[in-house]
Amino acid sequence: MKLRLLVGCWLCVLLGTNAQASKLFIPMDADGQAQHLKAYGVAYAALKANVSIDWLLNYKGGSFGMDDVESIVRLCKLRGVTYEIISDAQYLGIINDIANPDFNGDIIKLEKAPKVAIYTPANKEPWDDAVTMALTYAEIPFEKVYDDEVLDDALHKYDWLHLHHEDFTAQYGKFYSQFRFAEWYQRDQKTAEASAAKHGFKKVSQLKLAIAKKIRDFVTGGGYLFAMCSATDSYDIALAAEGTDICSEMFDGDPQDPNAQQKLDFTKCFAFKDFTLVNNPLHYEYSNIDNTEFRMGLNAKLDYFNLFTFSAKFDPVPAMLTQNHTTTIKGFMGQTTAFRKEVLKSSVLVMGECKSVNEARYIHGEYGKGTWTFYGGHDPEDYQHLVGDPKTELSLHPNSPGYRLILNNVLFPAAKKKPRKT
Repeated sequence: MKLRLLVGCWLCVLLGTNAQASKLFIPMDADGQAQHLKAYGVAYAALKANVSIDWLLNYKGGSFGMDDVESIVRLCKLRGVTYEIISDAQYLGIINDIANPDFNGDIIKLEKAPKVAIYTPANKEPWDDAVTMALTYAEIPFEKVYDDEVLDDALHKYDWLHLHHEDFTAQYGKFYSQFRFAEWYQRDQKTAEASAAKHGFKKVSQLKLAIAKKIRDFVTGGGYLFAMCSATDSYDIALAAEGTDICSEMFDGDPQDPNAQQKLDFTKCFAFKDFTLVNNPLHYEYSNIDNTEFRMGLNAKLDYFNLFTFSAKFDPVPAMLTQNHTTTIKGFMGQTTAFRKEVLKSSVLVMGECKSVNEARYIHGEYGKGTWTFYGGHDPEDYQHLVGDPKTELSLHPNSPGYRLILNNVLFPAAKKKPRKT
């Protein structure tokens, strides 16, 4: 009799617990979320607290669902992130809606907060880089690494690496014509030359190639690489030019190899092939990878690019990377604005494009056990950022769809990947 009473009591407790069970739901659609960018920071904080997350692909803009944890609810309130507390039954209804074969959605489990690093020199201001600004605004922790750490094989400590607007070709951004007498240009050149000498290299180009190869090893071993603006094309150019001098005399003290173009090895590149170098040191461009000069007639008010809609159930990776509350994104320029489709390798997945000027803006691929993602342009909320321009205040753009693409990539390594369906 006592045993029956004990079992009955436990059943009452369990039933009561289930009746009160609830979920924290963070909508990410256009009308339902007041702070899209900070919502990613809340998701990251939940992962740090060992709270697993359901990333509800294509459901209300790529919403997040998780257990109703008081500390995470409090964080939503503090950061102004819109949330709902819903019952388990309501959440089950969402899961059933997503599971419907006619609905282009899926549920991806996010399990562990990725460790994030940014390759950037110590003297760079935070607003020089859109990713630094995005992480800071979303309150996602990151660490800075540069030449010393990379050459010391420190990248293995991290899951995700962003490349600052770096020039891996060692031509100092091709700013020579306009800024060679500027204090910041001369300082950066001296700093780079000192770093090369410190690590036993005669030229900065040799140092940057060594860095590029360490990053390649990081990706090969399973790392996640994200790059924007000039770090995208200059990285691949540096790999292709291994063993070939592509720098003019003012950059490294001796002339460029006259046969440099013919010596490029495109098989070493992540994304690009058959591109042509711009050899003129006074020309503010590395190669014909960048589409900036081919799109100059495009009206800024009409400059948009479109995200592709992928099948979440069959292609979860690009579906994750393109989660947004709109498929139309305002264009923005940079030293490398976009990628000419003619020079993309056939293995490259285009996730965003501007058809009117035949360019890819957002591309992705696999290399070894890891992946890379390249995003053209400098700052998604500053159409044409010039040297010396004021920084972007992300508090004025808390729902920026262009910045959301950056933060999709930050959460990407946390996902428990599903095998591609055939």
